[in-house]
Amino acid sequence: HVQLVESGGGSVQAGGSLRLSCTASGYTYGQACMGWFRQGPSQEREAVAIFSYIRGSPPIYADSVKGRFTISQDNAKNTVYLQMNSLKTEDTAMYYCAASDLSGPLIVPGDFGYWGQGTQVTVS
Repeated sequence: HVQLVESGGGSVQAGGSLRLSCTASGYTYGQACMGWFRQGPSQEREAVAIFSYIRGSPPIYADSVKGRFTISQDNAKNTVYLQMNSLKTEDTAMYYCAASDLSGPLIVPGDFGYWGQGTQVTVS
């Protein structure tokens, strides 16, 4: 049984930083794809930063977060992180950790079978 648990969301002023964490259980790191999505009010869920565990493949970032967000992982802790710097009001959303059994790179929410409960990020 795969379980993803996010933490680290909160409220921050524009220009500030937050780090989100996603701890996985029952999921084998390096299996396929894992990363972060977000969904703002009245918006569709979109990929923010995705690890594709294909050899040599760099992480995928949404254009809107390139240069500001960084995805990383600690295999020993079964945890994936999303470091968010220079936050903007348009980054306000519910952020979700997701994992897939399919080979990546993947950015479509429907390709991810495992989801966390989400953590709210509010930038004012």
